[in-house]
Amino acid sequence: MLYLRAFGHSLLHALKNLFPIVLVVVFFQLAVLQQVPDNTLSMAFGLLIVAVGVALFLQGLELSIFPVGKSLSNQFALRGSIPILLAFGFAIGFSAVVAEPALIAVAMQAQEISGGRIDALTLRLLIAVSVGLVVALGVFRTIIGYPLHWFMVVGYITVMIVTWFAPEEIVGLAYDSGGVTTNVVTVPLIAALGIGLAASIRGRNPLRDGFGLVALAVMVPMITVQFYGILVYSGEQPEGGELLMDTNTSKTSVPGPLKILLELAEMVRDVLPIILTILVFQYLVLRRRLSNPRKILFGFALVILGLYAFVVGLKIGLFPIGTSMAEQLMALDGFLFVYLFAFMIGFATTMAEPALIAIGQQAEDAAAGTLNGNAIRLFVAVGVALGITVGVHRIIAGDSIHYYIMGGYLVVIILTSIAPRYIVALAYDLGGVTTSEVTVPLVTALGIGLASSIDGRSVLIDGFGLIAFASIFPIITVMAYAIVVEKLAARRKESS
Repeated sequence: MLYLRAFGHSLLHALKNLFPIVLVVVFFQLAVLQQVPDNTLSMAFGLLIVAVGVALFLQGLELSIFPVGKSLSNQFALRGSIPILLAFGFAIGFSAVVAEPALIAVAMQAQEISGGRIDALTLRLLIAVSVGLVVALGVFRTIIGYPLHWFMVVGYITVMIVTWFAPEEIVGLAYDSGGVTTNVVTVPLIAALGIGLAASIRGRNPLRDGFGLVALAVMVPMITVQFYGILVYSGEQPEGGELLMDTNTSKTSVPGPLKILLELAEMVRDVLPIILTILVFQYLVLRRRLSNPRKILFGFALVILGLYAFVVGLKIGLFPIGTSMAEQLMALDGFLFVYLFAFMIGFATTMAEPALIAIGQQAEDAAAGTLNGNAIRLFVAVGVALGITVGVHRIIAGDSIHYYIMGGYLVVIILTSIAPRYIVALAYDLGGVTTSEVTVPLVTALGIGLASSIDGRSVLIDGFGLIAFASIFPIITVMAYAIVVEKLAARRKESS
């Protein structure tokens, strides 16, 4: 009964996240387009499956991964062993990202659109390894006390240099990959590790030193995926590339029950790294038994079922909605409503993002009155809305993503040099938590739908990149907010 009540709460939570999307889509369908898509019922059913999948997934996290992961973080922080902390940081970063639903969705889309040239599993493993390494680096930074902004400035300069040489087919995907690595699984675990470390080390400030791991986890995959693209696109298109895509989609010919078992086995493979990480560090490093193994095992089963339902719901719900809306809006005269839809979707979904609400409250508490949590949410939502709108304009105009992204990060680097030190780590982290497991598939499908609806656009080159814009602009708006707040406070102090 307790589990059912908790599941009901998680389901309401997932439906609440979906509600802004439904509201915006219904408004545009009735007030602007004045028509109803033929597959409305199937898309609505897909949305319901997504909500059930997210609810099961979140409930499983609460029963298994979150409590065990936080407990391990606290115990390793108390031990103070740097090698163990670095190894645990790598393992948590790797295992959480491999099982990230939003990354699974983007990788699936990339493999399908590239005809198999970009391999979904290879892409996910590459991103997971890079996140694991950079989380270990972030843990080391927190322990030693190095300022985060130097890491970020050097990192983003590297990003811009690599972007200049990367093939255009991979740039948008690389930036999107960075934006989706930090989400419903990763953010709580990585943030808890960073804040717990900063709180347990004398002389560290939780606001200045505890945040920043999420930001590093967003940045480094952008570099590694672009290097992957340079390698993949340096040669000729391999023969049989289309066949590779066909073999992945040919599972539809497998009988229903067997197909479900095969897909569930894939979900087990996705979650297995987290399970192994927890078991290895719990039993071999700490040499302690799990406090409630049956409850934790049940939680892992819910995580697997939730992931399966989520992926099924994506295919029949969120992906078709984004593609359908893009096609319908492009059929109208002018692009005004396309921009308006992009802005409203970005703003509405971000304001309802639970990870953003939680981090905004944590920041307000850590800043001791310096920051306002609701103001942070508002500026982040405006940043996401502006970012997605600018990204949509890039697709419509057909401009190269290189110049937009490099210009955006140049502004970020400039603001980093003049913003108050206490806001830098938080601002970078907020850029990584603005895209939820529900928002990412919809925004990805919107970009792909726009690119496929405009003559002369490449789906692979132009379709990806919206998530990257949704990650850059919140960093800019939050830093600008902190700069203004600090200047106003200085003026009030001078006048008094």
